[in-house]
Amino acid sequence: MRHLIPLTLLLTTACTVGPNYTGPSAATPPPPVSFVRAQNAGVAAPADGPWWTTLRDPLLDKLVTQALKDSPDLSAAAARIRQARATLRERRAADLPSISSSALFAKARLPGQSEDGGATDLTLYNLGFDSSWELDLFGGRSRGLEATRADVAARTAELEDARVTLSAEVARTYVTLRERQQRLALAEAAIALRTREVELLRQRAASGTVGRDALLAGQQALDDARAQSGPLRAEIDGAKDRLALLAGRTPGSLDAQLDAPAPVPLPPAEVAIGDPAALLKRRPDIRVAERTLAAQTARIGEAEAARFPRVSFLGLFGLGGSSPADVFDLDKVTVAAAPRLSWTLLDFGRARAKVRGAEAQRDEAEARYRATVLGALQDAEAALSRFHHQRTALADRLRAERQAQQADTLGAERYAAGTIALGDRLAAQRTLLAASQARQQDGAALTDAYIAVQKALGLGWQDIDESVTNESR
Repeated sequence: MRHLIPLTLLLTTACTVGPNYTGPSAATPPPPVSFVRAQNAGVAAPADGPWWTTLRDPLLDKLVTQALKDSPDLSAAAARIRQARATLRERRAADLPSISSSALFAKARLPGQSEDGGATDLTLYNLGFDSSWELDLFGGRSRGLEATRADVAARTAELEDARVTLSAEVARTYVTLRERQQRLALAEAAIALRTREVELLRQRAASGTVGRDALLAGQQALDDARAQSGPLRAEIDGAKDRLALLAGRTPGSLDAQLDAPAPVPLPPAEVAIGDPAALLKRRPDIRVAERTLAAQTARIGEAEAARFPRVSFLGLFGLGGSSPADVFDLDKVTVAAAPRLSWTLLDFGRARAKVRGAEAQRDEAEARYRATVLGALQDAEAALSRFHHQRTALADRLRAERQAQQADTLGAERYAAGTIALGDRLAAQRTLLAASQARQQDGAALTDAYIAVQKALGLGWQDIDESVTNESR
């Protein structure tokens, strides 16, 4: 009984060392009540569903769904979650005793053990089980388990962040494709106008009403217009291949779906953004930083526990003796139990240095968390500002295009009445094409700004099938 007293004292004084995680430090700046650059955006909480459906483009919906299902980047992120969960299961199993089977044959020569003082030969056969278990006396393993749980949560948030980024990238690339297709159609119309102008100038030059310099200038303008179509076609091909890559497909595999031009999808009239506090809870990258901070805090306790004594238990149960037949004799039972206490009394500061290192890693994680929070707020404010001003720019472009349309209509009437020449009529058409091209570019820029707002708000990952990461926990 007296041998159990020291062990009992150890058990009753056992504790979990290291700091308890209570969340990010008070040094983290509190979020503002509302977004400074929100302007006319709605303050209602945004919906949790996929935001890209608000662009009302079925093909875009299909492309995002394909990407979220088959993207190699998401598959890699899901694999990292499974790795973290496997580590968590390993940590949990470490708290339980380990039991293994063993078969032993030993032959020894022991000097001075016989009656005449000579050597004695000893042969031992044993077949049985052995077990070992280390008591988590100061909570080192529990702190390690706490850190691993936080790692699993961080990897899960990384997958969510990858989904946010992927959905935004697909939408942006799709908008680029549609905008380039529209610009190519306008460029081809401009080439047709320039071709008619050159024909007219050639006729007038032949009749002597204009000089050769005017014809050369017209031909140069036609060549410039033609030169713009080549890069646009290359950008269209690049956007189609980029969409295929994002969806986990080979280049060219989506061409049949994307070849037909279509208008650039525009954002809804009302956009709900919520408030900054909700943003900080929703953005996956902030959750990654927060869970990383929690993990590094727990690892301080894990390093602290290594400085204190360790208690382990070893046990053996088996059958055996001096002959092989003894391993089948139930009367030859071998039972052994051995508690063990170990403590490194002098390590020249190595354990303390590990604690200091863990504390520094925690401080780094806390600084990164604060930087992530501030970066998220800045990201959202910049996206909201751009979206607001792009709306204003598009409204101005629409007015300019309507004025160009009116001028083109008036020019058509005056040309039909014979009051203006064909050259003036073609110039009005060129002005309308230029206004339409500028409006197309600003419309695509507005949709791109809307996508940036959704990405900055951390939307797009909710309500997505989680089966890619589901497995036994």
